[in-house]
Amino acid sequence: MLKYLILILFILSCGKSGSSDLLNVSYDPTRELYRDYATLFGKHWKSKTGQDISVNQSHGGSGKQARSVIEGLDADVVTLALAYDIDTIAKHGLINQGWKKRLPANSSPYVSTIVFLVRAKNPKNIREWTDLIRPGVSIIVPNPKTSGAARWAYLAAWGQEYLRSKDKSKSDAFVKALYANVPILDSGARASLTTFVERGMGDVLLAWENEAFLALKEAPQGFEIVYPAQSILAEPSVALVDKTVDRKNNRKAAEEYLNYLYSDEAQELVARHYYRPQNPKILAKQTNFKQIHLFRLEEIVGSWDEAQKTHFADNGTFDRIMKENKAQQ
Repeated sequence: MLKYLILILFILSCGKSGSSDLLNVSYDPTRELYRDYATLFGKHWKSKTGQDISVNQSHGGSGKQARSVIEGLDADVVTLALAYDIDTIAKHGLINQGWKKRLPANSSPYVSTIVFLVRAKNPKNIREWTDLIRPGVSIIVPNPKTSGAARWAYLAAWGQEYLRSKDKSKSDAFVKALYANVPILDSGARASLTTFVERGMGDVLLAWENEAFLALKEAPQGFEIVYPAQSILAEPSVALVDKTVDRKNNRKAAEEYLNYLYSDEAQELVARHYYRPQNPKILAKQTNFKQIHLFRLEEIVGSWDEAQKTHFADNGTFDRIMKENKAQQ
């Protein structure tokens, strides 16, 4: 009798529509966006299925978050700063290969860029990338070893010099000079924002555009946003964690959670949180985003694999310039 009861319970469990909750493992600056999106998606899911759903969030530096998923953090979806971090999870068998093609725009529902956040009235008169390597300018930026924002910021600095000079050695020298002006390397973008805004360190923060607007919103008299003539087109990516959703039997809910990011309602929400939406009609209505030249990663280093190998791997360019700077102190 007990054997038959266990069999019935097993059959019933297999027939369930899926878990009533999801875990979104994301990077630092998306806390507010995905908090509001959870509410929006919950209403959408309720109207579509008649079921309630809760979405939990985990935030940290993008690279650190990827490692946490690989080490067992039970993510249903990941919404990370770099496609490279999602590729790393996929290489460990948790996400199916070809994940970029599952959703529009290579699974990037919104984009951003790196801007300069300076203190009110811009006392150091910081206008362009070249101003960052002047003596006496203190720069706050997170650590590329752990932070996706930091890797985008590094590549923005390296890339703008490369597009100007077409000389990799000059680009290396430029980022070496820039990081010589960095007094502290926080683990993630939100930590660097705290260092700059609350602790009062630094003359300029190399920031996600949305983080800069957040600081301006909270203290409009305290800061200014400076746009250089060009910066990098940062493309945060999202993906389903196949191994988790199949084990938890909630693939449909997780897929809908990511698909709905491309809806008009979600794209409007994205814009309100100062990310640039992929929907061109909604983007065209925005007045916050200054139009500057945004170059792509592929224009300067070819691919994320190449960027990681050349610049951010152990003993890569970043490690080398930091060692050289330390030796020269």
